Amino acid sequence: TEEHPFNHLIDTLKDGDRKYFNPQKLNDARYNKLPLSIRVLLEAAIRKCDGFYVKEEDVHNILDWSEQQNVAEVPFPPARVLLQDFTGIPAMVDLAAMRDAVTKHGVDPGLVNPVCPTDLIVDHSLQIDLNKCQSQGPPSRPSPARPTPRRGSQCGGERGSCSKGGCSDTPGRPATAVQQIENTPLLCPFHLQPVSEPETALKNQELELIRNKERLQFFKWCSKAFKNVNVVAPDVGAVHQLNLEYLSRVVQESQGFIYPDSVVGTDSHTTMINGLGILGWGVGGIESEAVMLGQPISLTLPQVVGCRLVGSVNILATSIDIVLGITKHLRQAGIAGKFVEFFGPGVSQLSVPDRTTIANMCPEYNATVSFFPVDHVTLKHFKQTSKTGSYFTEEKLELLEAYLKAVKLFRNYEDSSEDPQYSEVIEINLSSMVPHVSGPKRPQDRVAVSSMKEDFQSCLNEKVGFKGFHISKEKQESLVPFLHGGQEYELAHGSVVIAAVISCTNNCNPSVMLTAGLLAKKAVEAGLIVKPYIRTSLAPGSGMVTHYLNTSGVLPYLSQLGFEVIGYGCATCVGNTAPLPETVSEAIKEGDLVACGVLSGNRHFEGRLCDCVRANYLASPPLVVAYAIAGTVSINFEKEPLGVTSEGKEVYLRDVWPTREEVQQIEQDKVISSIFTELRARREKGNTFWDNLECPESVVFPWDPKSTYIRSPSFFNKLVKVQPPQSIENAHALLFLGDKVTTDHISPAGSIARVSAAARYLLSKRLTPREFNSYGARRGNDAVMTRGTFASIKLQNRFIGKPGPKTVHIPSGQTLDVFEAVERYQRDGVPLIILAGKQYGSGNSRDWAAKGPYLLGVRAVIAESFEKMHKNHLVGMGIAPLQFLPGQSADSLELCGKEKFTITLPEDLSPKQILTVKTSSGKTFSVTTLFDSEMDVAFYRHGGLLRYVARTML
Repeated sequence: TEEHPFNHLIDTLKDGDRKYFNPQKLNDARYNKLPLSIRVLLEAAIRKCDGFYVKEEDVHNILDWSEQQNVAEVPFPPARVLLQDFTGIPAMVDLAAMRDAVTKHGVDPGLVNPVCPTDLIVDHSLQIDLNKCQSQGPPSRPSPARPTPRRGSQCGGERGSCSKGGCSDTPGRPATAVQQIENTPLLCPFHLQPVSEPETALKNQELELIRNKERLQFFKWCSKAFKNVNVVAPDVGAVHQLNLEYLSRVVQESQGFIYPDSVVGTDSHTTMINGLGILGWGVGGIESEAVMLGQPISLTLPQVVGCRLVGSVNILATSIDIVLGITKHLRQAGIAGKFVEFFGPGVSQLSVPDRTTIANMCPEYNATVSFFPVDHVTLKHFKQTSKTGSYFTEEKLELLEAYLKAVKLFRNYEDSSEDPQYSEVIEINLSSMVPHVSGPKRPQDRVAVSSMKEDFQSCLNEKVGFKGFHISKEKQESLVPFLHGGQEYELAHGSVVIAAVISCTNNCNPSVMLTAGLLAKKAVEAGLIVKPYIRTSLAPGSGMVTHYLNTSGVLPYLSQLGFEVIGYGCATCVGNTAPLPETVSEAIKEGDLVACGVLSGNRHFEGRLCDCVRANYLASPPLVVAYAIAGTVSINFEKEPLGVTSEGKEVYLRDVWPTREEVQQIEQDKVISSIFTELRARREKGNTFWDNLECPESVVFPWDPKSTYIRSPSFFNKLVKVQPPQSIENAHALLFLGDKVTTDHISPAGSIARVSAAARYLLSKRLTPREFNSYGARRGNDAVMTRGTFASIKLQNRFIGKPGPKTVHIPSGQTLDVFEAVERYQRDGVPLIILAGKQYGSGNSRDWAAKGPYLLGVRAVIAESFEKMHKNHLVGMGIAPLQFLPGQSADSLELCGKEKFTITLPEDLSPKQILTVKTSSGKTFSVTTLFDSEMDVAFYRHGGLLRYVARTML
């Protein structure tokens, strides 16, 4: 508008048709020294400056970044919002409930719509109901790679032979293709005949759609009822993959203006987009709802750590090794809450898939973003995709390059004169990276593959803790025999029982997936097998991964080893693994064995994959395949054979590991051009189940009182005039927790235990255990999620002294389920707090980890420190995050946790204010309110962000 305070910065490109705000017209030398990620923040503030949400002062503070970093609070209005269905459903349920609330106050419900464009990808519902080992007997001798076909035989059977069942080598007799990838027939390597897409994937997808029909109907209603919402149907791909391949723009265009693409997403992998030069990071459902409704993200102007890459990549190192190496360096550097921006000559050696893989892991070292500015490598990547009809046409690429150069958002990493000013610089030599895995309990505990055997042995010896299992010496050599498929096997400590190449972290990088496929091919050709009791699975991030594995000819070999495509979406990483074979789980329990899972993800907390699998390791996809073949993690690959063939020949890992040149050649020849062709075809093909799904046509959602998936939450009850902060008087501690309590402990995402409070609720609704589904799938039902809060079997409550979802009801002294204790406290009108140690709320971003405690009646959490995102969620739900003063803790203050606590809140509550806490035992101590801004205080005063937004609309 004419009143825009920065109209004088509007410029046009050479064609004169596209306008943009050009920060260079500020004629301020400070702009050229800003990190490029900060330049994106500055442009957004200039363009969105309205004097209310974004003020001129904010623009000047960002421009003065060198002085204002870590001081000024600034707004950031992203270009779009990204939701996945686990976190997207509570966000959309809240918006539907908000329509109800404003309707009751006489406001048009149709006004409640996302202001910011929002994409919702249905990808987190996939569950591994079926996989290859469930119907298989003992392995037979591996067939040679290319035997002479037997006329009239049909593919099908066991590992060691083709198991497709749809392959026929009878001339003139077509395969029973249910879902064939066009123009790229999948060939059985044993009979050289076309086969169908794995039946396992189709059956898992069918069960996913049936199980989640009610949720899908709600999503389809959302796609029709709300403006600015784009819902992507199930089985198209994982959210982070689609963000990279389909939704990314680098440069956005709207209403005649062009500007940098940017995004906030409710998926922990949102930062992958930083590898394309797009600024974006993960937020909780609470912040995402605020952005959807037009409010900018509020953040303290971050420090920016420059990560200078030098040296050459080790020829044997995968991008995962580089990722974990950089993760270790940055974690040790203490960069929590900071931006990381990569520069230096080493960056040019990294492909775009390498960069996105590195950027994906930035939450693991607690950075907000890991930003790779656009350079010639990025443009080359987009030019390759443009040949296949992707968004990036030649015209758009010319526009993209011209605009980024005009506003100095384009980098030449070889030219050090372009290097910006950073808060600090960390130098990393790429040649120092060697293969590692991470585990057995935390992603930061890296282990060199060459030291894996010794490290696992030390884990058995160590006391129970972050790495140790404390297995007595006499039990460390235990061997437990068991039967599977009519054949006897043995399990020991370190035996692999789960091996999953899953849909996060690695599948954006074709090189590591191709390495896994080539390794599988060479292993099968060498005569190696995977034991049939190991729960193997391959859940690609999208159909394009299946496509390039197929076109490169390695998919049948992965399937031959049991890594058959089970579907598209998050599965193992969010605890959606079906139970292990009963004989396997019984053997583990009988020997008290430390069984192992190996997965190519970035989340592996103890018990997350399966409650009887105590050790879990993150590894690159080829190492997942290697450990599956070995059948144990207690192996030295350099000295011990990977396996022994039926002829008695020892095969070592070095014999079957593909060279970097082999992988790069296939990637160049087969992958890039086909990726986007297949993705477009998959999207255009659609989903028949989704297309035929009926949904309501009303403006206000017609809640079904019998529904166990979708329920109107109580967040908007009693929208009366806002009151001054109310002191918390005579509160009891619901839980007394230690260090590193994760959001998994607070709000589980996996299966619903049959003895839990949530299970009892579902049973009361006449559901059978088979119909429980998972906590993640039921995030749209506050009754289930509230009962699931603190329901983790790994919760360590100091009131109890052992893991489990229990607490002590202090007035009676009884040990109860957490929810049962809450019901008693609520009946008696007793406010609740939580006592905790360091890093409370670490792990995944999860809004129900704040919504659940809010609905349980928790008014405050007093901890030694908080994970920043979870702290923001607590504020967003009206729960006060209070921090012990430096050097103090519950132990140093000699708190037993069973006292009554009174916290006095002044009417003029302010950020970082010191409050006094009095206990019934006579002790008094001080805490700091972790409100970062006046906006945080406003959210808390209103009882949370949702109520604040609703009152604003009214």
